[in-house]
Order: sequence, then structure tokens, then C-alpha cells
Amino acid sequence: MTGLAVGRSFALMTKTDDFDQLLSNYRQAVDAWVEAIHAEEELATDDHSMVQMEAWDTAGLALHDVELTAKKARDEYKNALRRKNYGF
Repeated sequence: MTGLAVGRSFALMTKTDDFDQLLSNYRQAVDAWVEAIHAEEELATDDHSMVQMEAWDTAGLALHDVELTAKKARDEYKNALRRKNYGF
């Protein structure tokens, strides 16, 4: 056993509703992110008009917002796992 492991105890993570909900929130947020990616991608067409470009830009802004939501959900889940498994 190395010196790093001396005096430390690690709790095994058990499945709880809190972790399940955080994971579910993360998966839903990622699904919404993927949908937003496809929605923005569909607006990249050969219609080079200003109206189409603005719609594409708007979809890009929405994509950015959904991405931030997904990353926040990921961080909430990972932080809960760290608190459970490492105590911080």
C-alpha cells in the first residue's frame, strides 16, 4: 500500500435517487444539446440571404445556451460523485 492511501477511506457509491436524477438531468441536457446542433446544422443551407443567415445565427445562440446547460448538468453530476467518492 502506498503512503497516499494510508488513513483514507473510500465509500462505495450506492445508487440513490439523487444520483439517478442528476444523471437523468445530464442525459436530457445532452439530448437537447444534440437536437440544437442538428437544428443549427439544418439552417446552414445554400440560401445565402440575410434572413437565412440571421436565422442561422439565432440558432447558433440557442445552441450556445443549450451547451452551457448541458455542461452545468454534467458538472453538477460530477461534483456530486466527487463529494460522495472523495469527500470534496
